[in-house]
Amino acid sequence: MSTVLVTGGSGFVGSHVILQLLQAGHTVRTTVRSSAREATLREMLRSAGAEPGERLSCFVADLVSDAGWAEAVAGCDYVMHVASPMPAAAPKNEDELIIPAREGAVRVLRFARDAGVKRVVFTSTCGAIYYGHPPQTAAFDETVWSNVAGEMSAYVRSKVLAERAVWEFMQREGGALELTVVNPSGIFGPVLGADFAASIDLIKGLLAGAPGCPRLFFSVVDVRDVADLHLKAMTHPEAKGQRFIAVSGRAMPMIEVARVLRSRLGPAAGKVPTRQLPDWFVRLVGVFSPRMRTLIPLLGNVRNATSAKAERVLGWKPRPWEEAVVASGESLVKFGVVPAVPK
Repeated sequence: MSTVLVTGGSGFVGSHVILQLLQAGHTVRTTVRSSAREATLREMLRSAGAEPGERLSCFVADLVSDAGWAEAVAGCDYVMHVASPMPAAAPKNEDELIIPAREGAVRVLRFARDAGVKRVVFTSTCGAIYYGHPPQTAAFDETVWSNVAGEMSAYVRSKVLAERAVWEFMQREGGALELTVVNPSGIFGPVLGADFAASIDLIKGLLAGAPGCPRLFFSVVDVRDVADLHLKAMTHPEAKGQRFIAVSGRAMPMIEVARVLRSRLGPAAGKVPTRQLPDWFVRLVGVFSPRMRTLIPLLGNVRNATSAKAERVLGWKPRPWEEAVVASGESLVKFGVVPAVPK
């Protein structure tokens, strides 16, 4: 079994990657921005049925500083670079996200190379593939790159530029280090605690009684399958130097996500909306609501991607998207984020 460093281990994806590494028998190290996060992470893993014990070690390290990285990566066979800054609200200056994401990713690769790590698996996003292009009916694949001059959020732009930077680093000074990139779509599935990814806020909002569903479309993948793809990409010989999209099926309209929750979650889904909001209403509310305003460019925009390469090369098999959505809702009820029976 190997020793693996997972950056950002207390996050939604990072915690599931650690869980599967431990279940597979590996020794795991992880970086957290604060030592206080270690107890939370260990409790999350226990809630999922894993007792990490001494096979999990935590190191305090931040993407914007060299401090702690040499110690964290020393003696590791592999690195899963999952961490990336993601604020609760859009920053006033995009560089607040772009600089730590890009420089942090290169920093992790540099320390991994210097420590003799075999391979880094970098968590990117489908946003690095299908933004900034004209609408198309064909599904996007790994050969495509998002146009950073196009319209996208600061977070997506930071991920595009960070992935570009790691490939450039590998070409320029990667040495014997290997790199594989995973590009997930919208990540759903079971949360391991009350701290979860922004994508889960969609499910939380629907269960809390959103006024309706804008005409938005989401590509979905289960976090458990994203973690599984990371583990497959970590050791498979043919994964070296490759990108792999993680997605389950076609992009789904938000109203269909709502219907699945209502049909499968019982009383907990009593407040989930049943109507689709007309585009004119979203635009009108957007005049007064900054959050709604961000949705306007996305109305009716369908972006499909294909995971055929991951399935063919790595033997990866994602769950149906409905399972990811339902698991999200069930776990939010389990941890009391939303009530089992709405008031």
